[in-house]
Parts: sequence; structure tokens; C-alpha cells
Amino acid sequence: MSQRSFNACLPQLVSAAVCALALSAPALAQNGANTTSLKHSVVLSDLDNPWDMAFLPDGTMFFSEKCKGLSVRLPSGKVNALLGMSKSKGYASTANDLFCEGQAGMNGVAVDPEFAKNRRIYVYSTSNMSSPQTNRVMRLEVNNDFTGVSNRTDIVSDIPYKVAASDHPFGGPGAHNGGRLRFNPGDGFLYVTTGDNHNSRVPQSPTIMGSKVLRIDTDGKAAPGNTPPSGFDPRTYTYGHRNVQGIAFHPKTNTPVVAEHGPWHSDEITVLKNGGNGGWDPRPNMAGRGACPGDYCGYSPNQGEGMNRAARAAFMPMTDLKTYPDAMVPIWDNNGWSQGTASATFLNGKQWGDWDGALVVGLMGIGFGGTAFGQRIDVIQLADDGASVAGVTKMTLPMEAGRFRSLVQGPDGSLYAAIDEGTIHKLTP
Repeated sequence: MSQRSFNACLPQLVSAAVCALALSAPALAQNGANTTSLKHSVVLSDLDNPWDMAFLPDGTMFFSEKCKGLSVRLPSGKVNALLGMSKSKGYASTANDLFCEGQAGMNGVAVDPEFAKNRRIYVYSTSNMSSPQTNRVMRLEVNNDFTGVSNRTDIVSDIPYKVAASDHPFGGPGAHNGGRLRFNPGDGFLYVTTGDNHNSRVPQSPTIMGSKVLRIDTDGKAAPGNTPPSGFDPRTYTYGHRNVQGIAFHPKTNTPVVAEHGPWHSDEITVLKNGGNGGWDPRPNMAGRGACPGDYCGYSPNQGEGMNRAARAAFMPMTDLKTYPDAMVPIWDNNGWSQGTASATFLNGKQWGDWDGALVVGLMGIGFGGTAFGQRIDVIQLADDGASVAGVTKMTLPMEAGRFRSLVQGPDGSLYAAIDEGTIHKLTP
């Protein structure tokens, strides 16, 4: 689910049968031999919703906390708080326009491939500099001793933000916010993931920069070679997404792969195609649907006693191949479950054994009555063509699972995992 606990399974909207289906999700845990034994250590604790991480070659780690700001952990273990939100304390500087609300705040972080020369990093954050508020991609320069940042430039300033929740019953302000930033080592461009804001017009819109994966240069301009349909904003690499919070690049081909939150069903892993349509279209009157709450059919049918996942998926598909037969077909749908697949990275190195080259995704789980189900890391091994799944393994963890918000492989070859509950972990084979 894309909201924390999805409001305890939205009891005011959902039947007991639907919640019971959610609670049965662990029975579909992925199968496969766990070939890797992991060592574990806590890198940082007592954080406030750590959202993302980005590394320098020497192990320096930039990390964001959704409602506090951007910090850096040096190889010595020392932490410097660099840029805070408007009300944050203890940071070298604060930005009065930055704020957090719901899923929105300071989200993705990426390091410039030329950092050694230009000292640049990039941060995705919510800003009230304009009205209505928007999500922005900020370019910052880090000083030589890693104690502060300067020369902020907002290279993207028009990613939509969900301001109000009064027009429909789902989620709240800041929902379906996207927010991941990653540089593709193959083409050198910055990829930006955005969400649909619970606005049914956004996914298939050619000009609204939600529900998209943007591919841009370090000044925010469209990457040459983007091929969106005629009339689309040229920064668009793919469109028609719901809420992408994970993107990674195949270690052999550098092909982008995304992880995306499903509605009542079907988290998706999709190999992107330049100009491709993700096939998400929650507008009323599409595929025979009638009126929906707030003109957003993304959770319809809302009640339907006894309706199973297959029926819901047929009514409101994540990838609507009937309407969009040329849409990108996902390679994995989490066995038809929606459990908050949020982050993704590829494992690289012989130390990972059979998992070398595998995609790992972090699942935040479904919340119900204060208890979470389905929180885990899945290891997804792709076929040789990189376009299909050969096997999925639930990673055996040497620690308690949590809401896995970010997975990043560090320069030491270990897997770093940030969880919403406030810790960043290091997993080493």
C-alpha cells in the first residue's frame, strides 16, 4: 500500500473480506533457495523517516529524512546536518520553502557522476515557493569539508503535489508523490520518478509532470533522445505510471527498471521503454467504468463484499492492456498483491554468489490494526534477456524487518537498507 498502513486498511471504505485478503498476503511469500548468509550492522538509528541514500566512492553517504532534511555521514562515522526543512533544527542551513506532509517532503537523493569536479548533489523535495505547491529537483553544491551546501538551483520546479484531500476519500495531502532520483551510469542522465497525486487526469496527461519518469540533464533540460508521443513534454521518458518509488539500471545493459505501488492489487516491476506508457488510467468512463469517488477510480470497486483480487484487477488494472495494447507489460506483479514495493537496486559483485546481478526490491507491507504484513526484501533474478523473471527469493534477514523505503548498494559491495521506522542498516554477504 502507498500510505502508511493505508489508514488501517481504510475500514470506512473497505469490507472485512477485503481486509482479510490483505491479511492473507504472507501465505504467498516468494519461494526459492536463500543462497546468501548475511551479516548485519546498524549504520544509523534514531532517524526521522529516512527516505534515501547516495554514496561517494570512499563511503561518504548522503541521506535524507523526510521531515527533517539532508545530511551526510562521513567514512569516520561523523554525521553533518546540511540542509534542513523550514522548521528543522541543527542544520547548517534551512530553506523556508521546504516542508513535509503525508508522503511528501525531502525524498530522493543522487550524487553527480562528476562530483569530484563539481561537488554537486541532487535532492527531490516539496516546496511552497509557488502556489499551488510543487515537488522540485534541487541541485546543490557541497563545500569541501562536507559541512554545508550552497548554490541551490531548482532544475525541475513543476512536478505536481497533492495539496488537498477534501475532494475524495483516499489518502491525504502529499500522497502518491513519487520522489526517486537516480543517474543512469550508461547514458549519464538523471531519472526522476513522479506520482499521480490521486488525480485521474495526471497519468495520461502529456503536459502534467506527474505519473512520469523524467530523463533530464543536470540543468533540468530534456535528455536528447527522449521519444515521448507527439505533444508530450520532452522531458518525459515514460508516462502512465501510478506511483513509482524505485528505479534501478540493469548492470549489463543499463536498461531502467522501475518498482511501482499497486492499488488493491499488483505491485509492478517493469522494464522501461523510451516513450512507453505504463498503462495506468484511473479516469471515470474508461473501459466501461462509471463515476468514482473524486473522479478517481484507482481504488474502485471500493467495497464489493467478497470481490477477489482478480476481479478488482480486471475492473481497474494497473496496466490497462485493453485500452492501451502497446503499454509496457510488467515482468513481475508480486503475485497480484499490493504490499508497497518501494525501492529497487541491482546487486553487483562475486560476494553475492548466485545473487550477483539480481534485482532486489524493498516492500513496506500492508498495515492493519497496528501490525504490518509482507515487510521484506525480495531478490528477483532476471532471465538472460533481462526482460523476464527467472525466480524470486524472499531474503532471509538477520534483523527485524521494517518498512523498507530505500535499498542502495554501497561502494563496499554491501546492501544498505533504510526503513521508515528510523534506521539505516548494512547487509553484507
